[in-house]
Amino acid sequence: MTIRVDLGKCAGCGSCAPACPFGLIKIVDEKARIAEEGCTLCGACRDACAFEAILIETGAAPVPSAADGYHGVWVFAEQRDGKLGSVGYELLARGRELADTLHTELAAVCLGHNVADTATLIAHGADKVYVVDAESLATPQEDIYAAEMARLVMAHKPEIVLAGATSLGRAFVPRVAAILKTGLTADCTSLDIDAAKGLLLQTRPAFGGNLMATIICEHKRPQMATVRPRVFKKGTPRPDRKGQIIGVDFDKSAVTSKTKLLNFIGDLTKKVKIEDADIIVSGGRGLGKPENFKLIEELANVLGAAVGSSRPPVDNGWIPYAHQVGQTGKTVRPKLYVACGISGSVQHMAGMGTSECIVAINNDPNAPIFEIATYGIVGDLFKIVPILVEKLKSR
Repeated sequence: MTIRVDLGKCAGCGSCAPACPFGLIKIVDEKARIAEEGCTLCGACRDACAFEAILIETGAAPVPSAADGYHGVWVFAEQRDGKLGSVGYELLARGRELADTLHTELAAVCLGHNVADTATLIAHGADKVYVVDAESLATPQEDIYAAEMARLVMAHKPEIVLAGATSLGRAFVPRVAAILKTGLTADCTSLDIDAAKGLLLQTRPAFGGNLMATIICEHKRPQMATVRPRVFKKGTPRPDRKGQIIGVDFDKSAVTSKTKLLNFIGDLTKKVKIEDADIIVSGGRGLGKPENFKLIEELANVLGAAVGSSRPPVDNGWIPYAHQVGQTGKTVRPKLYVACGISGSVQHMAGMGTSECIVAINNDPNAPIFEIATYGIVGDLFKIVPILVEKLKSR
């Protein structure tokens, strides 16, 4: 892609110069001059030109197709301590729909050691499961996982590769994309197929969650995306589904890790993981001070729930980040979500808006959280929550 000025159309008005965020445009001899070095081709100058004198020219790049050997949808099935994570099943449910639309196969990839129940990946929709079993893969290390995943992709050439936007997925999947020299859309909240072009439509929040951007990867393969956990529902397994489990040898000598894992320490502050909880009680800025989270914990204990939080309490150090729900925290889909003192920013609602039942407690009747709440209670949470606790204990 290149940018140029049509000198015949340029009037030298100078309206393009202040539009350039990098200050690369000068008016010389009553004509605009653009320094191409440093230009990102953002198009701001072109849009500012009333005379349509600035042109961004794109070369026609070939579009990869099945004829180039690319076919199939792949899902990375994440595991921890030999147990498959739920995000892999969620992606298989959506991946099955995408693969059926493209009339292609769906495969899962599992890296680990002595991983149990890999056959369940077939029951959840996979036609093939590639299992790389090695002791050195038991605990995920980003550089080793990236190298092995990239090797598999180059060998089998899937058209689409999906992974969870977990701490592991966010760490190693961008490395895979860099090795393959393809694009990656991170933290997607929706995936679809452009029926006319057969492209993956990857939708994610942009500009702080104020709008949704749909991104395509037209000229590179595979099309890669990470998806936030709990965005999609797990499908109903079919034990009678037939598929193929393919064991893949791991050549440890071909990968040199730059890191050494000494130990893995789980978050001891979480009694229940909010990602897996059926009930979550969350507190927000309305609690006023960290000590008041004891009120949230008491209600959570009575309900057998996990404790969540909006971003402000985490930023203020009232509660660890592991409890944060929202665009920059965890995406959850519980059966019951109780929001106490949470106004309901767009970023927070992006992380819990798909909950089956939402109960909001806030003293501001105009709080945005009430717009998506199933039940809303307008009042003082310091009076309402103790009453709820008392009533629940009496039952």
